[in-house]
Amino acid sequence: MRTSFRSGRDECAAWLTLPDGPGPHPAVVLVHGGGATHAMMLGQYETWFSAAGFAVLAFDFRHLGESGGEPRQLVSQRRYARDVDAALAFARARPEIDAGRIALWGTSFGASHVLAAAARHPSLAAAVVQCPVFSGRAVVARAGLRHLARFTGPIVSDLVRSALRLPRRYVPLVGRPGDLAFVNQPGALEGWESVTPDGYEFDNRITAASGLAMAFYNAAAQAPRVRCPLLICACDRENLINPSIAVAVAEEAPRAELKHYDADHFTVYHPPVVEKAVADQLDFLAVHLTE
Repeated sequence: MRTSFRSGRDECAAWLTLPDGPGPHPAVVLVHGGGATHAMMLGQYETWFSAAGFAVLAFDFRHLGESGGEPRQLVSQRRYARDVDAALAFARARPEIDAGRIALWGTSFGASHVLAAAARHPSLAAAVVQCPVFSGRAVVARAGLRHLARFTGPIVSDLVRSALRLPRRYVPLVGRPGDLAFVNQPGALEGWESVTPDGYEFDNRITAASGLAMAFYNAAAQAPRVRCPLLICACDRENLINPSIAVAVAEEAPRAELKHYDADHFTVYHPPVVEKAVADQLDFLAVHLTE
């Protein structure tokens, strides 16, 4: 069911999928990765989780996809945190959902938003993350200072344009090695394309100044404050961020469980790995949402 909820001054496009049978149901709120939208592979998780008896709420962050917000393609950790909070409030208010049995699920950079939200919301029943990018700072560091320095001009230009209320300066979000794109690790562009359905036009750009907030964002520091059960599905061939960060978060979060998969950042969305990862996620959610 296509719906929406308000976050700040804008509307977030949302999709509510209900399982068979009478409610109120336990629920999972899906949080997508950086620059991604609902159309990019979330449908398969809605199908699997609802078939297992969970209500599923998915949404597009403001400034992306079908949600409101200007300028388009703005990536803002603070605004996205408010969007997650608004999604949780919307889910809790729905009569079909049991407000005491709600979990967050996040993928890629969405794992950062889930980890930070779990630290803010001790009443969450559980949290699940896969191929987690827990630190924008670590992604930038892996790319190197020379790569970051190439964005100085576009970032300054975008900040000036924002202050003067002029059209924003954009840069590609993802590209091939050597490209002027915030993410240009080997295989990244092909990976993004692998989660984009046929006929869907992925808007491969972000406002240049978005990179500043990403560079300083380190949700991993919130791990000790996460009190709910946390499942971390880590990819052993992770190609966007050092996989040791996921291990460190698992060690620092009091109730974390870590599972490893022979996958890179993008193959975890596809067979055969996705079936194994989702089975583990469903087992974990069944324990913490239906007991």
